[in-house]
Order: sequence, then C-alpha cells, then structure tokens
Amino acid sequence: MSTTPLQSERGSAAGPAGFPLVFGLDTFGDVTHDPDDRPLSHAQAIRNVVEEGVFAEQVGVDFFGIGEHHTDDFPMPAADVVLAAIAARTTRIRVGSAVTVLSSDDPVRVFQRYSTLNAISKGRAEVILGRGSSIDSFPLFGYDLADYEELFEEKVNLFAELLKGEPVTWQGRTRASLIRQDVVPHTEFGPFPAWIGVGGSPQSVVRAAHYGFALMLAIIGGSPARFAQFSRLFHLALERFGRPPLPIGVHSPGHVADTDEKAREEFWPRYLQIITRVAETRGFAIPTKASFAFEVGPRGALYVGSPDTVAQKIATNLTALGANRFDLKYGMGGLSHEALMRNIELYGTQVIPRVRELLAQQTSPESKEAS
Repeated sequence: MSTTPLQSERGSAAGPAGFPLVFGLDTFGDVTHDPDDRPLSHAQAIRNVVEEGVFAEQVGVDFFGIGEHHTDDFPMPAADVVLAAIAARTTRIRVGSAVTVLSSDDPVRVFQRYSTLNAISKGRAEVILGRGSSIDSFPLFGYDLADYEELFEEKVNLFAELLKGEPVTWQGRTRASLIRQDVVPHTEFGPFPAWIGVGGSPQSVVRAAHYGFALMLAIIGGSPARFAQFSRLFHLALERFGRPPLPIGVHSPGHVADTDEKAREEFWPRYLQIITRVAETRGFAIPTKASFAFEVGPRGALYVGSPDTVAQKIATNLTALGANRFDLKYGMGGLSHEALMRNIELYGTQVIPRVRELLAQQTSPESKEAS
C-alpha cells in the first residue's frame, strides 16, 4: 500500500527528487497581537488562521497546514475543524495537518476526521503524523510518556491499515482490538496522502518507508545539511521494503518581509520570547543574537528575510536534501495578523516563483553543460 501524496496543478515542475515541486505554509495557530501589541483572544487567533488559509490560495500557495498544539500560545487542538472552514472557502489549495500527534490520539478518529475533511475539500486533504516533540497532549489525554515509542508504533500500524479502505482486523496493546470493522466515511479517490514527520530519529525514517508513508523532515534548528543522511536512509529503506520512490518534504520556521532587516526585526524578539518560554520543557537552548544570526544565515534552519533571501535558501536546501516539497512554518506568536498576511503574500507571489526559477536553472541543459 502506497500513499504517495497527490500534487497540486500548480506544482507541476519537477523537483530535485523527480516529484512535482510543492510549496506550502504551516501554522501552529500562534496567538497574534493587535497594533498596540496586546494578545488577541484565542477565538480571534483561530479566525485569523482561517483568513490566512483562504488568502494563501489566492496568492498561489499549494498547501496550507495546521499543527496540533494545546497551549495558551498555540490554541490549536482541533486543526481539522479549522481546515474544514478553509476547505469550504477554497477550491484548489491542499489542506492538512502540519502534524497530528498520533501517539496521544486514536487512529480511528484521526482517520475519520481527515477522511471527512477529504470529503469537504473534494479530495484535497492530507495528514502528517508525528510522535510530537511537544508533550502537552500526553497528560491532557491520560497517556504515559514511558509508552512514547510503543504508542506511536502501534498507532501508525493501525493507521496504515485504515488507509487501505477495507474492513480492518487489528490487535495491539494500546487500544481495543478491531475485527473486520468497517470505518466510515469511505474516501472517494483512494487513500488520502499521509506523511510521517521526522525531527531526528532514524527509526522514524525507516518506519515511514516500511508503511509506505512519505517523509517530512522537520528541521527547526542547526544545519539542514545534516538531514541529507535521512533522505539517503529513506531511499535505501524504500528499496529494502520493495516500495517505489516517495516524496520528501522539508518543514522549517521563518518569516518573509520586504527586506532582510525588516524580517529580522519583526521576527527576532518574538522568536526569543517563545523559545525562552518553551526551552525548559522542549530542551532548547535559549537563543542569542549570535545563534540567531547563524540560524538565519545560509547554513541555518530559519528562513527569515526578503523574498530573494528566503527563495535562495529554499532552493539550496531542497537540492541538498533531495526534497521536492517545502513547507514554511510562517510567523511567530506576538506578530500581527497584518504582518502574517504580508508574509503569505510575499511567499506566494515572490518566493515560490523565484524558487521554481532557481531550480529550473539548475536542471536546464545549459547548467548541466556548464557543470
């Protein structure tokens, strides 16, 4: 069973991996601030995300994703509901989770929610499954962190069975068994695309290949080049399991503004505040001006700058990682809705066309002759 993600019509040009190029935007539902720097309500932040998703389609973005979170800074525990609101107001853009924390959820309910989203969007839904680097959902839903690995392995196994679209017989230790259970709603166009998000675990890379899921590399710090080994491992594992090639995507944070200076000035104080707040529970080092300068530079993991700066960095890393998809985790808690809308506009109208142009130049006959 293969769940190769469908591509948008706009993503028709071939990427470094031979699959069509796809460019997306992800959000965690960060709480935005008003012009006087006061935090908006959770309800308004959610409504803003709907407007951002609709606008993303208008400016040519291929995919809009929302990551599951359960905190005051990221009040986005029901991403599929928000995605359904976006799907109802759009016709082309693909919609899906930036990550669904499968370990603390029920695979049957996740399948049902995203197959429902797939129906509402007329086949535009997809899901990225992850173990979750943020552990807030574990105590919230009564799961033991000691079962972290077993929960994910068993639930991915069940989810793969559900995607086959047939009555499911399954047995494990983390939930009740199923015996020829028909799980509805049925999908119209076969299985919706499924990915596994990987933040640094080789085991997760092999797991994705084993179950026939595409690979999403979540790179949030350090040199993206170090993830090239995971791309190679994924290809080797697919061959080992007798599966065809599958897409590889990259998810990284960033912020696009009219100039490098403006982007960094807007992003840095918000980035420092958020990372400092979550550093203890997430194991992050508190950023310094020097570490931030590295991360926004050519060898770092933050895509912060003008459209051309961000485009150059995306093109370089897609090539280095053999990936065909890039999802920008845009914005940061505390930025204004207006700044995020400008980010989306620049990403869709300037960054994406520029990346396509840069990658086309790399694959042109002239560039091959020059090399």
